[in-house]
Order: sequence, then C-alpha cells, then structure tokens
Amino acid sequence: MLSSVIVLATLLSSILAIPTIETKGSKFFTSDGNQWYIKGIAYQLTEDDPLAQGSQCQLDASLMKTLGANAIRVYHVDPSADHDACMSAFSDAGIYVFLDLDTFDTYILPEANKPQWNGTQFKRYAEVMDAFHNYDNVAGFFVGNEGLNTGADSVAAPYVKASARDMKAHRDSMGYRKIPVGYSATDAGQLRPNLQNYLACGSNASEALDFFSLNAYEWCGDATFEVSGYQFLQMNASEYNIPIFFSETGCNTVKPRTFQDQSAILGPKMMNTWSGAIIYEWIEETNNYGLISYGPKPADGATGANIVAGFTRAGTPTPVSPDFENLKSQWATLAPTGVSSAAYSPSLSPPACPSSTSGLWNVDGNVPLPTVGQEFMALGSSNQVASTGTGTDTTSGSGTSQTASSASGSSPSASETKKSSASASKRDVAESNLFRLLVQTGLGLAAMAVFAGLM
Repeated sequence: MLSSVIVLATLLSSILAIPTIETKGSKFFTSDGNQWYIKGIAYQLTEDDPLAQGSQCQLDASLMKTLGANAIRVYHVDPSADHDACMSAFSDAGIYVFLDLDTFDTYILPEANKPQWNGTQFKRYAEVMDAFHNYDNVAGFFVGNEGLNTGADSVAAPYVKASARDMKAHRDSMGYRKIPVGYSATDAGQLRPNLQNYLACGSNASEALDFFSLNAYEWCGDATFEVSGYQFLQMNASEYNIPIFFSETGCNTVKPRTFQDQSAILGPKMMNTWSGAIIYEWIEETNNYGLISYGPKPADGATGANIVAGFTRAGTPTPVSPDFENLKSQWATLAPTGVSSAAYSPSLSPPACPSSTSGLWNVDGNVPLPTVGQEFMALGSSNQVASTGTGTDTTSGSGTSQTASSASGSSPSASETKKSSASASKRDVAESNLFRLLVQTGLGLAAMAVFAGLM
C-alpha cells in the first residue's frame, strides 16, 4: 500500500512539474517541445533577496498570474538563504525566473580600463548557480547587467564572455541541466551591435553565450515601430543565431504607460526573431516604474519593518492604475505560438567577430579570452593593444589576453535597476571535472592557479 502511494505521488509530481526551459538555435523551448515567449516582470523588492520570503512571493505570484506574466527577473539573491517556498510559489503560478549571478561586489566592470574576472568572482557566481540549479523554473542566468555602456567600455567584453564560458563549464561539470547563460546589455547605440555580435561570435560554442538580452526604453507613449527605433533593433537581430529578448523595457516618460511595444515584440513584426520582454518593474518607488504598490507611500521619515528608502516593500500588492490594467490588456491579446522544437532546424551561423574601430569597439576580432583571475593591463596610452596581465586576487591565475582595441526613451539609473544595483565531496568531484575541462580547452595554467585557491 505504502509503495503504491509513493508511486502515485511520484507520478503526480511528474505531471504537475513545470517544464524546463532550454535553447535551440535562436529560440527558447520548453522541455515538452513548445517555443517559449517571455512575458516578464523585473522583481526586486529589496536590495538583497526578494526570493527568501515565501508568504510574500505567494501574494505576488498570484497577482502576476492574473496579470499574465510567465517570468520574473531577479537581480540579487543571498545563495545561503532558503528559496524553496518562493520558487515553489512562482512555479505553481507558471512563472519562470531569470537570475543575475553577480552581486554588488562582483560585477565585471571596465573600471580604469582594468576589468577583472578572478577566482573570487567565479566562486560567488558559482554559489548562486549551485543554490538555484535544482529549481525547474529557473529559465536562465545572467553573468552581467549593463556593465558596458560606451565604446571605451568594450575592453571588458572578453571578460564578460570568459565569465559565461566558465559558468557554462561549471554547470556542465556539476552535471546540472543546461540552464541558459546570457548577458543583459545597455541599449547604447554605439556599442550595442558590436557587443551583441561579439558575445555570440566564434566557432567554439563553449565560449559563446546561450542568449543575449537588451535593456531598452525606446518605445514611449504612442510611438510606432519605426519612430521608436524598434525597426533597427529588429534589423540588427534578424540573422542572430542565439535567442534575444528585452531584459528590461517600459518607458515611462509618457504617462500612463500603455505598453504598445508589446504588440510589436510578441506580434508578427518581431516574434520570429525576439523571444519576448521583461517589464520594469513590479514595485512602485521613486523612479515611478512600478506596476503595484504595497499601500500608500509612508510619511517622510517613517520607519518600520517593511519600509525601506521611503516605500513599503511587503504586504498585499495593489495594482497601480491604469498601468497594471494596460499591460494586462496588451498581454491578453498576444499569444504567439511560434514553432515546435521537433519542426525547427536551426540554420543561422554565428556572426563575425567585430574588428576594432577606434572609439567604438576596442576588441579586435575573435581574441583569446582571459583566463580566470586575469586583469587587463593596458600598455601605453592606447587600449587597442595586446596585453599581459596577472590577477591580484589570491585565487587568480596569469596569462596573456590579446585584447585590442539612440534611444528616445529614458532608462532608470543603474542603481535603481539593481536597487543600488551539494555536499563538499560532490563539489570536489565537480571541481576536478571542471579542472580537466579547462585543461582540455587549453586553460591548464589558469586552472591550476584557480583550483589551488578554491580547493
């Protein structure tokens, strides 16, 4: 009898389990073979971790389901916290999670033209991945968000790409499912096309990102596909070989927000190329992008358990009208089906790696990627040079990196966007597997240096 109950429970769990998300060619698919389009919400109630309060997630997930959302984006979490209740609440509502791996102190930034990808960063990224890989409703991981904003910042692009390579290697060495790994980029006209192509270019699939996404606030009010500039975004992505979507959107310079861009993104103009959009953002605060509030704004100087930076950040979510209803109405009319995985045969090739162009793009073609722990050390006054760097972190390695040298809407500041922005033995085995993988790909010296510090 007991065995029958266990079998029945197992079968029921299998039936109720949410399909996982995977990439194939330029599209996302569910594990049951349906193309998947994102109707997402940026969700970061507090700076540290919005996925650690199960009862709050239950309230929010329920209203998001009513809205028509099927995904959220979370910028920061505490990997040591218990996320079971929140992830279950969102899974039960049919909502997937895109999660940033970086933290406030591990961003890959082009500071003083000396970006880093070191052992400390690797470890912190891996901790987040390790904490979330078991949840079937994790749709993807970001290795960065808006770290590169100008042509000069492109010196950091190889470090972003190296972080994705190493996180994919960690994922595979640990035996995790192939959760997609990608990047969320600033919509900077002079940088975007080259960065977009660079992160997908090259013949080595282990080095290319699994997806690319864009934070874009170009479509405001009653703009059109042409006036907003979306036609150029579509043109630049029409031959892109990996999935691309909007990781933030929702211009608020014209109120109320009507979200008319959704009919383009999820309609005939873009649905064959783009995989949907994430609307910025769930909670109403100073930047006025919120879709809900948790009650009236507290009086200036008010304090309380759930009051942070002048806003209540927990409780029963109340729609901000008419923005919430406007988005709900838009999404209700948009249900792209795309193509089934079985009927889809990817035919697009990776783009060419962009050559350096002074002031616009400072990476010359498909350069060797930095190894873990390597810093960019510019020689002379030009950034368009080959360089040799040695990491300053105690777990860093050394090596050579041959690194060479719009929008009508308004985007929230980076600080607003981020809200100021397996047992030990199992890990030992996995790290050994990753070490072998790095050696096989020609990164042996860096691997030895890194794992001397990590193990």
